[in-house]
Formats: sequence, C-alpha cells, structure tokens
Amino acid sequence: MQASFSHSFHSKLFLLLILSCFVATIGASKKEVSAMYVFGDSTVDPGNNNFIDSAFRSNFPPYGRDFVNQVPTGRFTNGKLGTDFIASYLGLKDLLPPYLDPNLSDKEIITGVSFASAGSGFDPLTPTLGNVISIPKQLEHFKEYKQRLEGMLGEGKTEYHMNNAFFFISAGTNDYVINYFSVPIRRNYTPLTYGQFLLQHVKDFIQNLWKEGARKIALVGLPPMGCLPIVITLNSHNVFFKRGCVDKYSAVARHYNMMLQHELFLMQLNFSNVPLGAKISYIDIYEPLNNMIQWHENFGFDEVDHGCCGSGYIETTFMCNGFSFVCSDPSKFVFWDSIHPTEKAYFHLFMVARPNIDALINA
Repeated sequence: MQASFSHSFHSKLFLLLILSCFVATIGASKKEVSAMYVFGDSTVDPGNNNFIDSAFRSNFPPYGRDFVNQVPTGRFTNGKLGTDFIASYLGLKDLLPPYLDPNLSDKEIITGVSFASAGSGFDPLTPTLGNVISIPKQLEHFKEYKQRLEGMLGEGKTEYHMNNAFFFISAGTNDYVINYFSVPIRRNYTPLTYGQFLLQHVKDFIQNLWKEGARKIALVGLPPMGCLPIVITLNSHNVFFKRGCVDKYSAVARHYNMMLQHELFLMQLNFSNVPLGAKISYIDIYEPLNNMIQWHENFGFDEVDHGCCGSGYIETTFMCNGFSFVCSDPSKFVFWDSIHPTEKAYFHLFMVARPNIDALINA
C-alpha cells in the first residue's frame, strides 16, 4: 500500500514537473518586441490631436473619466485604448503615448509611440474634413522619429529595432462615416469601387512601412458601421424606439473586410516585393464587436445602441463635454460616446485579437 502510494505520488510529481517545463517553454517562446508603433484614427489616437488645430479632440472631461487620476488625455473613451492593452501585454509600457507630446523622454521614444490622429483615414480627403493628420503625414512623423532614434542607437541598431517592432494600423471607418456617406464629393464611386480606392492607399502605406524596416504589421478591419450609435441616429425612422443596427452600412464593412483580407493575402504571395521576414496579420473587430452588441448579456453589457456620454445618440468630441450627462457605470455600455467603445469593450477586442498578435510576434 505504501509502495503504491509512493509510486502514485512520484508519478504525479513527475507529471507536474513536465507540465511546469511545458508552460515555461510556452512563455519563453514568445519573442521579445523592441517597440510598438501605431497609425490610424481616433480608435488608436492617445492624444496627438491635442497638439494640432482641430476640433477633433477629447482632452477634456468627461473623456478619461476612468483613466489614471481621471485625466482626459485625448483618448476618445473613458479609460484605456486597445493599443494600451497591447503595449502592456507585449511588456513595453502601460500606456502608449502620442508622438507629438513634446515632453516624451528618450526611454518613452525607444519603446514606441502612436502617430494616429482622430478623424483621419486612408482617403486623402478624409483628414482634410477635420483638419487632422493624414496617414502620409503620420508616415512622415515616423520617419522623423526614426532619425531621432538613429541619433540615440545608431543606424545598425535602429534597423534591428524596426525589424523587431510591432506595427499596428487602425483606420477606414471615418472614410465611410465622415466622408463617403456624409459628403457628396466621392459619390462618383460606388461603395465597391470606393473600397478598392481605399485599399490601394492601404497597400501603398504598407509598402512604405516595409521600406522603413517594418516586418510585423497588424491591420484592423472595419467594425459593424451600421451599429455605431451615431449611424443609427442619423438613419433611423424612429430615433428613440427603433434603434437597431442599419445593415446596409454594416454590409459595406463586411464586403470591405473581405476585400482587405484578400488583398493582404495577395500582397504576401508576391515574394518579389515582400521583404524577408515580413508578415501582415488581419485583425477582425467586426465579429467581436457585433457579438458584444447582439449577445451583450453574455459580456455583462446592458446598453448597446447609445453611448454613456449625454444622450449617447449623437454626442462625440466637443459635444461630449463637461456639461454632458454621464452614465453611472460605463462598464455596462459597449459605447462611450456615439462612435467610440468604452474601455471595457476595447479590452474585449484586445482579448479576441491576442492569438493573432501572438502568431504575428512569434512568426
């Protein structure tokens, strides 16, 4: 009996040791990331618009209500952005700062920044509508950043730094919501041909990042645009009682996302133009956000068709301000204002994207 117990105990101990080694191996297999660089719009802008002359700002209450010390940083939500969660997950920093902040230290610079600008998009017309930083201008800022980095690290180490950095791009919603569907200038395009027009700009931008040394690029697709509270408000026949998603707008997003994935696949097949070690990962936010809205009880949300700030029907940027009514518990809302998710929703989106991020980092 004692021998049997001893054998069983040692067998379990051996199994535990094997499992411990396996877990340690998984942890060790995650490659180190040198920095994180972000480009795009308000979904990933931590405050660059604070430093330009634009109405597309959020550096005032109640934005940042659940942020550290309740400071409104310029993030278009009540707390952290998804890119903050990613930077923390990658072990770089707790918060990803805006590039235009003049007080950034060398240490902050080295581990990464966001170049994103709220109101921006891939269509060159989109950023002009809000006087914000275009995607090509964000690329110019990145080149300036690289020169500063070379001054600190040297050219060789900077190249290695870029090759091992994580690049994240999130834009496109403004091109449709603020631009294509709201002003008539691009109506010579159909939704299909406009999507193709945008994708050419996407591909050009990725190729320019490759030239600057980017090798690990994550690109976010479009959300279910017809479920954004502001889109529902502007397209509902009964604003207060019929606030379901407007599928014709979400259908455009679905089709664009399919074309985007196809183009990214073709880009990586063209070996003559793809740098050695380069990989692009598509990050789907359509299904995760749609799931949060359609099956909101499973995620702990109560409100899905309006934001926490004001009526939640149309308020965003300066319309969501210190005089606005604010809900008592933003964690019960998918949306903070009429466009942007709450911190809790961003965290769910990050968690769903994490396997793609892991695969990209370890590729």
